[in-house]
This record gives sequence, C-alpha cells and structure tokens, in this order.
Amino acid sequence: MNVSTKAPAAATDPSVTASTSAEHTASYWLQIIWQAVQRLSPRHMVRQPVLFVVEIGAVFATVLTLLSPQTLGSSGGTAAMSVSTAWQIIGWLWATLLFANLAEALAEGRGKARADSLKAGKQNLQARKVQDSDDTVGQSVNAALLRKGDLVRVMAGELIPADGEVIRGVAAVNEAAITGESAAVIRESGGDRSAVTGNTRVVSDWLVIRVSANPGESTLDRMIALVEGASRQKTPNELALSILLTGLTLIFLWVVLTLPAFASYSGGTLPMLALIALLVTLIPTTIGGLLSAIGIAGMDRMLRLNVVAKSGRAVEAAGDVQTLLLDKTGTITFGNRMADNLLPAQGVSQQQLARAALYASLGDDTPEGKSIRHYVQQHFAAVYGDVMQDSTDLNTIAFTAETRLSGAWRHPVLGERQEWQKGAVDAVLNWLAADSQGTAIKGQAMPALLRDQVDQISRTGGTPLLVTEGRQLLGAIHLKDVIKPGIRERFAQLRQLGIRTVMITGDNPLTAAAIAAEAGVDDYMAEATPERKLARIRQEQSEGRLVAMCGDGANDAPALAQADVGLAMNDGTQAAREAGNLVDMDSDPTKLLDVVRVGKQLLVTRGALTTFSIANDVAKYFAILPALFTGFYPQLASLNLMHLHSSDSAILSAIIFNALIIPALIPLALRGVNAEAQSAQQLLRRNLLIFGVGGLIVPFIGIKLIDLLLVALGWV
Repeated sequence: MNVSTKAPAAATDPSVTASTSAEHTASYWLQIIWQAVQRLSPRHMVRQPVLFVVEIGAVFATVLTLLSPQTLGSSGGTAAMSVSTAWQIIGWLWATLLFANLAEALAEGRGKARADSLKAGKQNLQARKVQDSDDTVGQSVNAALLRKGDLVRVMAGELIPADGEVIRGVAAVNEAAITGESAAVIRESGGDRSAVTGNTRVVSDWLVIRVSANPGESTLDRMIALVEGASRQKTPNELALSILLTGLTLIFLWVVLTLPAFASYSGGTLPMLALIALLVTLIPTTIGGLLSAIGIAGMDRMLRLNVVAKSGRAVEAAGDVQTLLLDKTGTITFGNRMADNLLPAQGVSQQQLARAALYASLGDDTPEGKSIRHYVQQHFAAVYGDVMQDSTDLNTIAFTAETRLSGAWRHPVLGERQEWQKGAVDAVLNWLAADSQGTAIKGQAMPALLRDQVDQISRTGGTPLLVTEGRQLLGAIHLKDVIKPGIRERFAQLRQLGIRTVMITGDNPLTAAAIAAEAGVDDYMAEATPERKLARIRQEQSEGRLVAMCGDGANDAPALAQADVGLAMNDGTQAAREAGNLVDMDSDPTKLLDVVRVGKQLLVTRGALTTFSIANDVAKYFAILPALFTGFYPQLASLNLMHLHSSDSAILSAIIFNALIIPALIPLALRGVNAEAQSAQQLLRRNLLIFGVGGLIVPFIGIKLIDLLLVALGWV
C-alpha cells in the first residue's frame, strides 16, 4: 500500500486573515491622515480661501500664545482666558483644518485604487508604429511617444497603445480594463464601430489604428485625472460658491475687526484668541471644508457609472438639464423586435398557431426567432414540450434577408410531407402563390379577419408575420419593439424633477406616436434626421432650456456638440466621442438617465450642506458674543440662551463643535444627499426644513452638550 507523502493544503487561518485586513486598514488610514497633514501647506490651503483664513488664525494664535501668554488676559469686565483653555482652542483650530483636509483626502482615496490599476496598465506599454496601413513590420516605440495622427499596427494578444480609429482590419477587442465587461466586441474600419480605447486588448486578428489623442489627453488619462482629483478643475458653480464664501469670510472678518472698538468704548479689551475663535466659528468653515470633497465625490459617482467626463461643467449641467432627447432604439426599447401576441385566423386555435410558429422558428436564430420560441415556451408550455420532443427528425430552414422566411419540414416514411413557414406578409403570400402551381391563392391575399388583424398590428407600430402549415394560413405573429421594463416609471420620476423627455426615432409618425404613448414620454420627433435633431436642440436652447442627448454615430456629432450634455458611446465613431462632453464606456444609452440623477445629486448635496453651514452659525452668535461682551454690556446676558458655564467654556464649546461637525458630515458629502423624484420647489422646501432648520437646532444642542462635558471633565 502506497502512502501519499503530499502535505494537505494549508487551511486559511482566520486570525491571519483578520490580522492582514487590520494591517491594511491601519495602513490606509495612516496614509489618509498623512495626506491630510501634507495639505496643511500654505500652497495648498491658499486655493481654499475660507480654510486659509482659519490656518492664518491658527498660526497667529499659536505664535501669540507661545510668545506672549500675558495677552490672554483682559480688562474691563471680561475674565482672563486661562492658558490651558488657550491651548485647547489652538488644538481644535488645527483639528478643524485636519478634518477639512481629511474630507478631501478620503474623497480622493476612494478612487486611488482604480487610478493605480489604470496607471499600472500604462507602464512600459510598447507600440508597433508603422508608416502606412501596408507596413506589417513597423518600429517598436514606447506608447508615451505616440502623437495624434500616428499609425500603429496591433496584433492579436497585444494591448492597443492609445485611443484611435481603426483604418484597416477587423478584430475582436477585450475592453474589460476600461468597461469591466469581459465579453469581446468587434472593432472594424468604417461604420460606427471604428473607435478603440487605449489599454484594451486585441484578442483576434489585427488592426491598423490612427492615434486620435496626444499623451495626457486619452480616455485613460481622463479617467486617472478624475479619480485622483489632484488635477481636477473647479466647476463654474463651485467657483461661484467659493467666491460667495470668500465674500462672507471678508464680511465676518470686518465685523470681528470692529469688535475691539466696542470693548474699548466701554473701557476694556478683548482677548485676541477669543476674537480669532469668533472669526473661525462665524465664517463658513463647514462647507469650506467639504466643498472640494463634494465635487470629487460627485466625479467619483460618475466614474462608478463608467462615464468619463471631459469637464466638471458637464456633470453640473446634467443636474440642471430640463430636456432629454432620447433615441428610441436601445434607449426606450430593446431595439430587437420581440413576439408580443399570436393572432389566429378564423377556425384556428391559438395552440395550433403556437405549434406551427414554433416549428417554423426552430431554425431562426435571429433575435425575432428566439423571441418567438421564448414566447411559446412562456405561454404555451405544453405545446413547447411536445414540439421539442417531436423535432428530432426535422429539417430546418434558416431565415435569410433575401427570402425573409424561415421554416421547417419533414417527410415521414408513411404519410405526406409536413411543412411550416413563417415570415413577412408579402414574402409568405408570394411563397404560397409560387408553391401553389397556380393562381388561385394569389388573388385572394388573406381572409378578411386576418387582414384586419395584420392592419391593426401595423397601425400600432408593430410588425406582422404570417404563419402557415402546409398551404394553410394559420394566423399572424405580432412583433413589437418592446419597451424596456421600468422605463415608464423612470420617465415619471424625471417629470417630477421638471425634466421633459423627447423620443427621437426614424419611424413614421403613426408608429412613433404609438410607442411614445406606451413609453410615457412627453413628446416625440418622428422621421428624425441629423438636421432635424440639431434644429430641435437649438429650439429648446433658444427657449432657455438645458438639453441632454446621447449618440454614437458620425451623424450624431453635430447634435452632441450642440447639446449642453452630450453623452457619446465609447463603441461609436471617433467623431461622436470628440463631440460629446461625456463618454459612456459601457455604451449604454439608458445611462443618460443615471447621468442626470448623479448631476442632480451633486447640486442638491452642495446646496444642502451650504444651507446647513450658514444656518449653524446662528447658534455660535448666542454662544460666543455673550461670553465676550456680558462684562461690558450686562444686558447681553439674556442672549446666553444655552446657559453655558463660563466665557471660556462657551468659546471652547463653539470651537469644538465647529471642528467636529466637519467629520460628522463627511459621510453625507461622499455619499450625496438623496435627490428624490421631486420638483425643484419640493426639493428646496425639504432641504430648508432638514438642513436649514436642522442647521439652526443641532448646534444649540451640540454646543450645550459639549459645555456640560467640559465642565464634568474639569477642563474649564
């Protein structure tokens, strides 16, 4: 007997796994904290005026306390500030800055892993640069040296070195590195599927590609810049809000600078550290500390949708969109016609028609043929089971574009030939006439009832197919461009947000009207051409509306460029990708609805936290001003609504609350405020109630609780 000496596979030790996970978490947080400390550099802080004022105050307070602790005292009625209280205030001033930087570092950290993986794919990437499309050898160069207009040849198994357009060849390309989808897609020269993305892999054949982007301008570079956030430019709305916050800061600075004059008039002085604390608590430090994180998190949410924004303005514009232009095919409908009903002729049962339709569709591998088989399986399970058991000796006839027919037949050893056919109305009628060896059927067309049913299908925007068994017409199949599930509800939600939806289709007006009514869009444009699309966008814009649309073809490029939000499909033409200001790496037209939701959420989050930040300053008036001036003006004691313990505890409690509210709101800033399907008025009312009134109440409670805690601990 042989005894195996092979050691058993080592089991995973849970304690080791937990230890590794803990080490990884600790390392992550140490890295985030170190980044927050590094951002204390004045070169970084000066880009955020509100926080830069806080930093100046913190530096001044630190130096002042170190060099002249005697200046903490006062005269004329206000008690001197203790040195321990002064150092606590200074510590919380620096904590305020660290917490604000921590919010930004966390927002950027969420996408850092994605950026690292994308960067890794770019390192040491080589390209085979060729002189023309006939050059099969070329020269090996670093991909970073490629410039717009260069030609490269990419063979099976190689990575595409840069964004470009296929000018020769056809190949399967795996775009999993960009889209996350492992299934390969076909890319070929000409047509609407010629654009390729750098860092994707050719898995079959070869391609000659004309590079369309210089280094630093590719889709991959944009994705890295978005997730890192370091090179992120502020959006127009963000800049406007920054200017407003800077203006408020200057106003409060001027107010604080005038306060010593009031104290001097009463024969006293105010501690400089108390004035610094008052300034820091009054300026909008909360939103100032979270503003950058909100913007980065919004970009991150867009990138999680696999949508690359060429500018932050496009994301913000998505939140303000009032009109959505949506292609019918692929966006509102599945694009492939699907079986919706079986309409038997007079004297024919539905089971008989279902049986014949299934036999005739066994050799039809088109989406329509598959949908008929699925329909019979779903609605006539017994028929489906019988036919599948009885189909072993069948000869199938595949559907072709020339015949527009599919079918099946068999010739039993005993009995007559059995045959089933399915196809377009005129194709089936012509087949019957040609097969009859006469003209008897040709002039009769269809029975009146069946003809009416076929006409009704056509009037409602569907496609009728006729089914025969032998030489007998059994009925019609109703194929329709099926509306995507839930699309009507999504349009209703957009309508509640004040967004109009317009369906764009090349169908005739009758068909377009039927599909528009079923989908629940607000308007439709039938028999659309590129010129008519562009005219419609300009018309909407001339009436003061922001317009969004999506497209993938070269003929969509003018409209994508004209729209305020142009979502181009990654698998579309290079012209479309260059014209749009957003690129969907998944090439999913319905993503436009999610893009609008993310843009709306970004704006709502920024507005809500700005409201909260400004509102919570009110409580700080009632905390610090009585503490500073009660000694000079005893009447102000009535403003001490929170009945704080002392002037030191009042100032320190306000400073601590001002610092702690920032990390408390970081999760909300990163996650985003829920932009529910409500009108602008309803959203404003909700945000004023929750973040406005909440911003007034929460600081009163928070400051009082901190005051009680400080007294209980004996820190004041």
